[in-house]
Amino acid sequence: MAGLTRLLGALVLALAWMAGLAPAQADPPPDLLLAETYVAGVDVTHYLVSEKLDGVRALWDGRVLRFRGGGRVPAPDWFTAGFPPMPLDGELWIGRGQFDALSGIVRKQVPVDAEWRRVGYRVFELPDAPGPFAARAETLHALIAAAGVPWLQAVEQTRVAGPTELMRRLDAVVRAGGEGLMLHRADAPYVTGRSDVLLKLKSWLDAEAVVVGHVPGKGKYAGMTGALALEMPDGKRFRLGSGLTDALRRQPPSVGTQITYRYLDLTKNGVPRHPRYLRVRDDFGASGGRPAPPSDIRAQ
Repeated sequence: MAGLTRLLGALVLALAWMAGLAPAQADPPPDLLLAETYVAGVDVTHYLVSEKLDGVRALWDGRVLRFRGGGRVPAPDWFTAGFPPMPLDGELWIGRGQFDALSGIVRKQVPVDAEWRRVGYRVFELPDAPGPFAARAETLHALIAAAGVPWLQAVEQTRVAGPTELMRRLDAVVRAGGEGLMLHRADAPYVTGRSDVLLKLKSWLDAEAVVVGHVPGKGKYAGMTGALALEMPDGKRFRLGSGLTDALRRQPPSVGTQITYRYLDLTKNGVPRHPRYLRVRDDFGASGGRPAPPSDIRAQ
């Protein structure tokens, strides 16, 4: 009976959007919920836990699939044809450790059907839906089950008994090649912006910075880029050479590009300790969304 009630609720919600209650398409970046970082001492029994997917975030607004920056995802028409006519928030994903391959697929302005057959849309939120997250998660599962689209799946959300079980789950995910865990407060209404109702837990920390210059390489890297000069959101600058492949050293991310790096912690000067290049932050889409390069682009 409970399952039937959830399914009926999901169908009613979908019909409401079909009746014209959904917002019009918009080009500006959508308002999304962004995670804070998990810290010890949080009562994890208040949260639902899921795997942190190493994918490209995308918002289905009921009509169009968009990148985090607002640009339209150039997906084939068949990919979204069976999606519910209401907003969904999730990640385009093809598997653990496959971000670069995924990025290459979803950024092509002319989609390749054979490549998109590998892509799934893993959904973890119903934007603007009523009720606490635990109820929204149940409604989401029913809604996606009713849609019957094989590549459209709801992200599994489960509870943990405490921090020991949480860390065991983190270890299992990381050992299997995953990135980490997400914790979403079960009683939280839908909110946007950066909030501690959503927490990310990883073995390493990660952050974004803007490329402001290229440091020439020496020795075996002569004639290539030795390191990227990066600027953090607070204006602090540092150099990053670890994690750059030879291909990246020959053709490094251009000035103004936003990249993601991982690090162990911050030094007393507030810059990352042991930073390592992870990837270009391109979930803003091929149409843009990256910040403009600073006026001073000299490597410092």
